[in-house]
Amino acid sequence: MGYELKQELKLTQSLVMTPQLQLAIKLLQLSRIELEELVREEVQANPVLEDTTESATPDAQRVGPEKQPEKPEVDWQAYLEERSDYRAGGIDFNQKEEEEDFMGNLSSPGGSLHDHLMWQLRMNSLPEEAVSVGEFIIGNIDEDGYLRLVDGDAMGCDEAEEATVREVSSMTGATQELVRKVLSTIHMFDPVGAGSRNLRECLLLQARNLPVRDTVVEEIITNHLEKLARKNYKAIARAVGVAIEDIYDAVKVINKCLNPSPGAGFGQDDEARAIVPDIYIHKVGDEYVISLNEDGMPKLKISPYYREILKSGGNGGGKVNDQAKGYIQDKLRSAVWLIKSVHQRQRTIYRVVECIVRFQREFLDKGLKFLKPLVLKDVAEEIGVHESTVSRVTSNKYVQTPRGIFELKYFFSNGMSNDDGSDMAVEYIKEKIRNIIKNEDVKNPLSDKQIVEFLKESGISVARRTATKYREAMGVLSSSRRKAHF
Repeated sequence: MGYELKQELKLTQSLVMTPQLQLAIKLLQLSRIELEELVREEVQANPVLEDTTESATPDAQRVGPEKQPEKPEVDWQAYLEERSDYRAGGIDFNQKEEEEDFMGNLSSPGGSLHDHLMWQLRMNSLPEEAVSVGEFIIGNIDEDGYLRLVDGDAMGCDEAEEATVREVSSMTGATQELVRKVLSTIHMFDPVGAGSRNLRECLLLQARNLPVRDTVVEEIITNHLEKLARKNYKAIARAVGVAIEDIYDAVKVINKCLNPSPGAGFGQDDEARAIVPDIYIHKVGDEYVISLNEDGMPKLKISPYYREILKSGGNGGGKVNDQAKGYIQDKLRSAVWLIKSVHQRQRTIYRVVECIVRFQREFLDKGLKFLKPLVLKDVAEEIGVHESTVSRVTSNKYVQTPRGIFELKYFFSNGMSNDDGSDMAVEYIKEKIRNIIKNEDVKNPLSDKQIVEFLKESGISVARRTATKYREAMGVLSSSRRKAHF
């Protein structure tokens, strides 16, 4: 069998994601606040970009054409050597400070749970071997604050503890006695309950660390968590042998003083975040007017200073070398891409919202009952874009309408047929279910079958399993879990 070398031409088609397309896709799915942050970072990183909102000066202070300041001399070689690692899309100006920042060494309350626990471990002056075991344990604590090396949910507290001790001992080579001591130390760290194997142990550790020990609270956590979840307080009172009022007081302590997720709040912003609309829809006469929220958004333009340098090829009589010229051209391309991408993003959002207004005009006029079923494909075909583009536009964006503030995704939902043959949106059915449950007798909550019957009286025919699915999607508990036992 012989072999030979050949050359042949082959024509193929392939989809290439250009930098411009990648940037446009990235910007499209950002919220207004995220976009503003990204643009400001680019203005800081790219000297060719200018924010006209910052550079604008009052008319009385503006310099006339005859009094324009002279352009400063620029040592381009030194400038490029100082920032030799530039790249397309911006320069990394983050430079390590040579001087020590004392305040920067202090831990902030917004740090991660792992950092917070490790700091306490180092503050305990434990032997080196114990510190190694503690680091291993803390490294396996999840973001909720639980140590789930074994399936602790299926075990009691003591059984889960022993299984975990054996697991840590086998994985670290430390004795079980040392592991047990280190684990007990970590359980006393802030937040109390971190490193628990299951919910029962987590709540019990916190209950035992209350300023005043409550034996009823500890008894409920130890033996009656399932009844507590069902709010069956009478059964708990009979089992514990105390008055129902004592159970009510204990439940208040559990609800107000104990935290089932001790890791919650670490590494996250604890402050409430207000929703800032990305789009406004106002009714003017009989028409709806759409406007994009551009408050605080930088107004970008290309710096005339750098444009002039490229045109003249020099500054102050000096020549710009090839490296400096390549740098400016690279930054100019990045700036143009960003400006075009931002404008394209704004136009696409406007067109999508404009289409939504046409589809959901009756909802804006008359209310939720008239919200029409709408899918991404409907809007995509109407404005001539791909469905994924519409999906990105509706992600993390809110619109303020005369009927309130809604996420753009709110206007998209499947539909169901009414008894009269008309279609209605799923959101309307969910709202009906929410109102039915809101007005039920808490001592005798409605079953899903009864909810279906109430819906039928309103002309909405759904199966029981459909009503169950919508109820669960809204985060509403079943009738047995909603029942009040007092």
